[in-house]
Amino acid sequence: MPDYMFMLESRLSPEQRAALLRVQELAAATGSNVYLTGGTVRDLLTGAPLRDLDFTVEGNPARIARELEKGGARVTFEDERLRHIELIFAGDCDGSLAAARDDFYPRPGAKPELRWSTIMEDLRRRDFAVNAIAISLNPASRGLLLDPTNGLGDLEKREIRALSIHSFTNQPIRLLRAVRYEVRLGFKMETRTAEWFALALERDLHHAIGSEDAGDELRNVAKEERPVAVLKAWEARELIEVIHPQLARRHPDHEAMGRLLRARDQLIAGGLRPRLGAPMIGATLGKLRPREQNAALSKMGFRQAEMEAVLNGGREAEKAARLLAGPKMAAPIAAFHFLEKLPLEHVAVILAQGANSRAIARIRQYLRKWRPIRLALPGLIAELESLGVPRGLKFDSIVEAAFGQQLAGKGRSPEDRQKLLRKLAGIKEPPRKKSKTEKKPGKARKNKEARKAIVAALEKKGGFAPARPAAGVGKMAKPSRGAAVRKR
Repeated sequence: MPDYMFMLESRLSPEQRAALLRVQELAAATGSNVYLTGGTVRDLLTGAPLRDLDFTVEGNPARIARELEKGGARVTFEDERLRHIELIFAGDCDGSLAAARDDFYPRPGAKPELRWSTIMEDLRRRDFAVNAIAISLNPASRGLLLDPTNGLGDLEKREIRALSIHSFTNQPIRLLRAVRYEVRLGFKMETRTAEWFALALERDLHHAIGSEDAGDELRNVAKEERPVAVLKAWEARELIEVIHPQLARRHPDHEAMGRLLRARDQLIAGGLRPRLGAPMIGATLGKLRPREQNAALSKMGFRQAEMEAVLNGGREAEKAARLLAGPKMAAPIAAFHFLEKLPLEHVAVILAQGANSRAIARIRQYLRKWRPIRLALPGLIAELESLGVPRGLKFDSIVEAAFGQQLAGKGRSPEDRQKLLRKLAGIKEPPRKKSKTEKKPGKARKNKEARKAIVAALEKKGGFAPARPAAGVGKMAKPSRGAAVRKR
């Protein structure tokens, strides 16, 4: 039997692994059973990147969420009625907590009654079999795969299979979701599911999709790796009008979305993980009039903060670009700190717009040069400690000053960095040691100096003129004319 926990832990990032362990600890402390479910397990089994962690709890997950918040997690959305919480864990990884439940439909298409349930009932009420798989995280069954609807078989056959003949009738939003999964996974709908899908379209069930459900699906598309492909697939099946009737005629701004995706790839290559939900939604609705965009977002249940991010994000990014290109950011250290605080979605929009070349140049320096220097800062700190500088305010100011000098192109080599740190710390350079290769004065040099001394003494006593340098080494100088006369 495959070791699913080993498979999972080998695929998780360090931040995701820490979040997983913390949720397990909190579930054990509250006496709750917790399971990894849905897209996380599906992506694990298909080998796709694990973008987020979806947990299902038998009980109310609110207490676990509150404890996670104390540890640095941020709740981004909470539905108290469904007991569903979306959050960003400490370490900047996405995830969700949801209570296990069963949806009871008195009749097909009616509003469901919620019943809190076990994990097996929760899996059976889901939309498609590929999403109805779980891995237990509980001590007694840790690593056990739960697959009551044979979703594993569908993954092997690369099929999307609905779990009920009434699947699209009960929740018409699954029409959009089925197409999205086809594009994301590269799967095809199972034969009966495709028949039910076509029948639902014939009955115009897509016109019965609730506005808030459409808003949730639009948020999900904006997070996809290939949102343009999903929107085009919706257009091909005449489902794009569910988001807004005018989109069937005006279409989303695919070019703007393509530029955003290229900007996202640049940021990912620089070691960053941008969340581009708001700008992607803005590009999806980009060809609508501002008043139409506002009305559509409001109707789809977007909160005020979300609407402002979608509608005003472009203007905020343009303002940031002007500041980044201005004279106050001429020093690399100033531009670095500005970009560190700037939301990544604004950085992506600046790159995608491509209008401010100076701002773009500084962003590229930040990604390619400045961030690698920042990541190497622990090494510089260790070097400063090795010089005997104690930790404290002075220590921190030296580190910051040295970092600023490195951004400006100084102190890059180990020798230059040592000199820079000594200078900033006020430490004198150690005395220079003589090299073993340095030679003592040679015999020829000593003889030359001795001859000079003899000539100087003779000049003082007997009036000898200084000897001129001979053409050959070792030849004696000729006596002067006066000396010859005296000899006769």
